[in-house]
Amino acid sequence: MQVYLVGGAVRDELLGRPVHERDWVVVGATPLQMEQQGFRPVGREFPVFLHPQTHEEYALARLERKTGPGYRGFATEFSPDVTLEQDLQRRDLTINAIARDVNGTLIDPYGGVQDLEQRVLRHVSPAFVEDPVRILRVARFGARFASLGFRVVCDTDALMREMVRNGEVNALVPERVWRETERALGEPNPEVFFDILARCDALPALFPGIQWTDDDRRALMRSAQLSGDGAVRFATLTASAEPRVLLALCDRLRAPADYRDIARLSANVVQLLSTGLGVRPSESLLAMFEQADVFRRRERFEKVLLAAEARVPVDPRIRVALDAVSAVALAPEQMAALKGNEIAAALRLARLGRLLNIH
Repeated sequence: MQVYLVGGAVRDELLGRPVHERDWVVVGATPLQMEQQGFRPVGREFPVFLHPQTHEEYALARLERKTGPGYRGFATEFSPDVTLEQDLQRRDLTINAIARDVNGTLIDPYGGVQDLEQRVLRHVSPAFVEDPVRILRVARFGARFASLGFRVVCDTDALMREMVRNGEVNALVPERVWRETERALGEPNPEVFFDILARCDALPALFPGIQWTDDDRRALMRSAQLSGDGAVRFATLTASAEPRVLLALCDRLRAPADYRDIARLSANVVQLLSTGLGVRPSESLLAMFEQADVFRRRERFEKVLLAAEARVPVDPRIRVALDAVSAVALAPEQMAALKGNEIAAALRLARLGRLLNIH
């Protein structure tokens, strides 16, 4: 039985980046042998085990055979006869197909080390086209490593376009698309994720309604500078979409409620600030604050403003106004004389009066 460190841990070590988790491949073993050594089985579709002390994942070397469309259309084959090279060949990119043995020796049958040095993202084999998730992963790695100068090679670009043309990308389930998108939004250059998807014509299928213009790209870059929050970046991305398109996209991706709410509110704020506050700016501002429920959820509205700021100029007086109306309170004697909706109406009138004094 031979054990090898594989994938992202080896790649990141070679790049001098911190390693957050380590995955291992075991060659020449059976599930029974793993359990006899104290490993706990956790894999549902193929044999994966947790180390009894470190709790790191150890997977038996395996092969994958395409049996149907989409990323679930695979049959997994494993046995002690599967070699490390065969296991590495089923991986997506050469930079993720490097292994290290217990003595520290690198095993690199597909040129991953050279591709790291040349800063390129390259598919391991023609079998790349069998799994549409790889399109999203390539785009995400592009977003992660863009600052290091990485680029997708032409041949891999061509394979991804072929997958889109063949409809393979349509088999991706919303949960997997969202998972990769959310991770990409947290990368240093999230705009590169969408650059790569646009280049292989995958955007219309995966993000219908997102046009990805130069303005969209600049806005997402600006958003990444303003905030590391994925919800803020998603809201900036979608802020120029029509309301029905935005909601349909959120439904399609099954985006979490906080992402959906911040995106919807940001689009409204961008629209308001783009067209101006009108002839009654105080009333427009108060309506915006009320719609966003800022008096109970100020922190969320700060994210909304950050997302909007990446699209349009945000007058600093908006935050001054927000501070002013947030400080408004009714005197105890006023509260005692009012009931139910009268309290809300009196508060609104007092807040509007404070805004009128500012503007």
